[in-house]
Amino acid sequence: MALMNYVSETKGELRHVSWPTKAQTINYTLIVIGISVATAVFLSIFDGFFVYLLEKFILKS
Repeated sequence: MALMNYVSETKGELRHVSWPTKAQTINYTLIVIGISVATAVFLSIFDGFFVYLLEKFILKS
């Protein structure tokens, strides 16, 4: 009985949710993808730089 009550209350709460429009969903998705790609590029540049520095120090010694 508790499970049925939970499901019923959950359905009621979901009716109060303000769902984004299709255009908003697409825009938010593109923003997330853009930030993810920018972060990946940023981190790969620094990773390459630090690998270069480590190789210079290791090969130099």
